[in-house]
Amino acid sequence: MADKNKKIINKIVIACVIVLGIVAFRYFNLGQYLSLEYIKASQEKFQALYLGNRLLVVATYMGIYIAVTALSLPGAAVLTLAGGGLFGLAVGTVVVSFASTIGATLACLVSRFLLREWVQNKFGDKLATVNQGIEKEGAFYLFSLRLVPIFPFFVINLLMGLTRMRLFTFFWVSQIGMLAGTMVYVNAGKELAKIDSLSGIMSPGVLASFVVLGLFPITVKKILALYKTKFKPTAASGDSNVS
Repeated sequence: MADKNKKIINKIVIACVIVLGIVAFRYFNLGQYLSLEYIKASQEKFQALYLGNRLLVVATYMGIYIAVTALSLPGAAVLTLAGGGLFGLAVGTVVVSFASTIGATLACLVSRFLLREWVQNKFGDKLATVNQGIEKEGAFYLFSLRLVPIFPFFVINLLMGLTRMRLFTFFWVSQIGMLAGTMVYVNAGKELAKIDSLSGIMSPGVLASFVVLGLFPITVKKILALYKTKFKPTAASGDSNVS
């Protein structure tokens, strides 16, 4: 009973921290500092800060990025562009990749801690089917979702928290799956001054390429499963004939 009460208290504390963070973000209008206009206007100032103290700026940037992603706040795309404009392609890709994955994993963990038990009790029969699918091909499924940037990543983070996917699996699959999209945005951020809107970064051709790339791993897995199902009995039959 004491453990249950402690767990409830922990959930309430974490929920209050998240709510306070979101309320502070809205009340103090912190979103203005994560806008494309602000980042572009402040690029020279940030560049001077970075040249003066690289490690401090990188650590601060990662902290902000992780907090924004963990709380599922808007601004991750703009922060990714800022990373490209501030750190360049190589350093920017590494920094953004780890910051986004750590933040996503924290969002997944929070969703799991706060919501999964309630969802399990209320929709256990439906969630059982989802969990079976996740256990069977969860890594491939998550990888495909991560490769296609048209799916909101914060939704994927929260939904995966409701499943039984291991956090370590979630982390490394997300790290690899989001890398291509991260590189596109970081590379675009090198020309930050020329970007007028986020919609101009992902052209229809680039989006189509990501969709095809996202469908590829699942398609290959299905083809291999179909191949094994079709030819395994034949192989077994051939063995019995030989004997």
